[in-house]
Amino acid sequence: MALAVVALTACSVPEPEIVPGVSRELARQRAATITGLHYALDLDIPEQADADIDGRVVIAFDLSDTATQLQIDFTGGADRIGRVASNGEPAAWRVEREHIVIPATALARERNEIEIEFAAGSSALNRNPDYLYSLFVPDRARTAFPLFDQPDLKATFELTLTVPSGWRALSNASIESVSPNGSSTTHRFQRSALISPYVFAFVAGEFESVTRERNGRSMTMLHRETDATTVERNVEAIFELHAAAIDWLEGYTGIDYPFEKLDFALIPSFQYGGMEHVGAILYRARNLLLDEAPSDMELLGRANLIAHETAHMWFGNLVTMEWFDDVWLKEVFANFLAGKIVNPSFPAINHELNFLVRHAPAAHSVDRTAGANAIRQPLPNLNEAGQLYGPIIYDKAPIMMRQLESLVGEARFQAGLREYLERYAFANATWSDLIEILDAATDDDLDAWSEVWVNTPGRPALLLRQSETVSEGDGRNVLVQDDPTGAGRVWPQRFEIAAMADTSVSGTDPDLPANDLNASGAATAGAAMRRTSVVSASRATPLDELSSDGSERLVFNSDGRGYGLFPADSGNLLAWDTLGEVERAAELINHYENMLAGGEPRPGDYFAALLGIAERERNQLLLGLELYQLTTIYWKLLPADARQDAAAELESTLWQSMLDQTDESSRKVRFDAFADIAITPQALRNLRDIWSGNMSIEGLPLSENDLIALAQSLAIRLPADAETILAAQLERTENQDNRRKLEFIAPSLSADESVRDAFFASLADGGQREVEPWVLEALENLHHPLRIAQSEKYVLASLELLEEIQATGDIFFPSRWLDATLANHRSSSAVSTVSDFLAARPDYSAQLRAKILQAADPLFRANTLIAAGGDAAPRR
Repeated sequence: MALAVVALTACSVPEPEIVPGVSRELARQRAATITGLHYALDLDIPEQADADIDGRVVIAFDLSDTATQLQIDFTGGADRIGRVASNGEPAAWRVEREHIVIPATALARERNEIEIEFAAGSSALNRNPDYLYSLFVPDRARTAFPLFDQPDLKATFELTLTVPSGWRALSNASIESVSPNGSSTTHRFQRSALISPYVFAFVAGEFESVTRERNGRSMTMLHRETDATTVERNVEAIFELHAAAIDWLEGYTGIDYPFEKLDFALIPSFQYGGMEHVGAILYRARNLLLDEAPSDMELLGRANLIAHETAHMWFGNLVTMEWFDDVWLKEVFANFLAGKIVNPSFPAINHELNFLVRHAPAAHSVDRTAGANAIRQPLPNLNEAGQLYGPIIYDKAPIMMRQLESLVGEARFQAGLREYLERYAFANATWSDLIEILDAATDDDLDAWSEVWVNTPGRPALLLRQSETVSEGDGRNVLVQDDPTGAGRVWPQRFEIAAMADTSVSGTDPDLPANDLNASGAATAGAAMRRTSVVSASRATPLDELSSDGSERLVFNSDGRGYGLFPADSGNLLAWDTLGEVERAAELINHYENMLAGGEPRPGDYFAALLGIAERERNQLLLGLELYQLTTIYWKLLPADARQDAAAELESTLWQSMLDQTDESSRKVRFDAFADIAITPQALRNLRDIWSGNMSIEGLPLSENDLIALAQSLAIRLPADAETILAAQLERTENQDNRRKLEFIAPSLSADESVRDAFFASLADGGQREVEPWVLEALENLHHPLRIAQSEKYVLASLELLEEIQATGDIFFPSRWLDATLANHRSSSAVSTVSDFLAARPDYSAQLRAKILQAADPLFRANTLIAAGGDAAPRR
């Protein structure tokens, strides 16, 4: 008997320590011993949003090792748990550090059933007066019900929801039966496919339902939009885009849609753009139900979002990362493939341009900071997984993946992805598993390649210089990759450099110096542009194709495929019309990044150049980038007096440009920019007249959402009339969800500073932060550039709340909380507040420290640039 015990102990998986969250050790131990996992979950949802939800879950599984106690994840305390039974018998259980612990003596080898009655936690159930929805990514299912909350313990789910009569319900599987019972109705769902717990989901409430059939597949959409015209205008396109995405993915992957159904729900004020729950995608309603006359960016944004979430059905749901340190893997494929999926639906769009403007600026926004993070990051516990999300995995990773596709070759890359999906279908995989497959398709060392691109943070600075060494060849042009950390890293990549003879530019003001960044003149078009393909795989790359005498204008990264801090050629701003669309975007990014790095151009000069460029821009993708840079400099990098000096000309230019447009979407884009920057009395009179209906501009349709946004802008700029404006807007707002939002954020718009102070103080209560998009909108009002002198006192308290926000909020909330708090400040005292906060906490969470440094980067740079003399008034 003793020998048998010794033998059993020797082959047992070590018992993990009980700690809050889900540790990597616990996840490994459970993944090694638990198989055949199934949940039968019953939830009784009362009509009152603040009443408890009673629940019962039966967890069935095979267990290969009964030598250790079993940890079941649940953040509710012992007072939230009722009966616990193991294999039909009452179990001696305890709650310890966010786990229900079942002793080994209550467990059986092979099949087990653990039954638990509980009161569900509400933090991940997003309860509203007449609807709710679950959102469990990355590890928040354990806040709602007991389970094994880790991505590599895939399970089937059978859900039963009892909800108030009149409510609809949606989940991962189809409904098996609906049983009315007086004031409530019970919805029983079929058994789901094998899925990870973070993509298990349900929605219930007062929704309208629309069903369409596309290519033999029936899809249902739930929504709460009260404007029938808005639904009618968008509904067919929404279903068509889903069907087109499925067709493309089936063709690309060689695998039919892998799940039973694809339905979706449109949620007001949803925390994210979308969430890829199997068979029950959730979307932010405004991202799909577009207003009249949507811009190209809005149309592409909707298509990309739908393509992204649909791609997750294969990449993320069919094959899932083993641990959330590889969460970027599902996101990179969703974003990378979304760019390919939408191409056929938008034949008139320059998709190389779309990829560049969609991803590069966002990636640079993190990689330029002191808090830059790698694409793949270590993760000891799932309770920190939310901090892995951000622009690096959504935007830098697709740039990296396109470089990898170029290195391997498109056909071999596609074949590798097909093998990856087939090998790991309905299972889990790692980045190393994919690299192993792709490595067989190339002679390059993908492990070494990946080490720089995936496992380290930051970006290279690429410099053109003339060599001075014999090995490089004296006097030759050499492209140098400089690692800003001094570690000598090289980011192997391929891109183009465009070159054009730097002849005189006609139509410019002869009184301006040659290097003036005035862009109001017209450049001579038609000169030949030479394009040189560059393979930069070492620290120094000879470029014999380029002139060494400086007689050519250059556009670095002219095809938009490279990544790094590239040189900017100011001559191109004077010869804008000679550049192609992607070349223009590349130069916009190059100039902007060099400006923020403290080089040329200076903010005031670049502002003047941008104003001339944006004034005559016809491409909406480029216009969006130009207006973003223009308004960022205006609000953040120009001191108040310089901004005031620039305001009238900027307002006049945008207003006239808006009136000159012949199509509604272009007019609306310019009007939105005008409304964002308006501060002079005449501009505010125009805005108020438009908002009130006293002025009507033909071809400028304004939705209820537009009018609410205008009311907020006017309340901040016209504080004496704020109360009247907000009362009028509340009276005219018909959609009840919009009305609830406006009622919540109204105190953040008050002219009374004490009211704003009280509102901010209320955010320390977690219950006041439940609807995160509302909180963020209110924070943006509090920290509007016109109010930063009054709102700086909130900065320290906001930083002090961050750890709690990380623990209680959804994945993007901590970063967005920080962005809304810090983005518009630029004072030395605000810099000191952030720096002192971090200095006083040497043991602070490394991930949260990085998030603070990322969010504070605009503050640091604005303060530095203004102090360095970036306060010169713009001159055109």
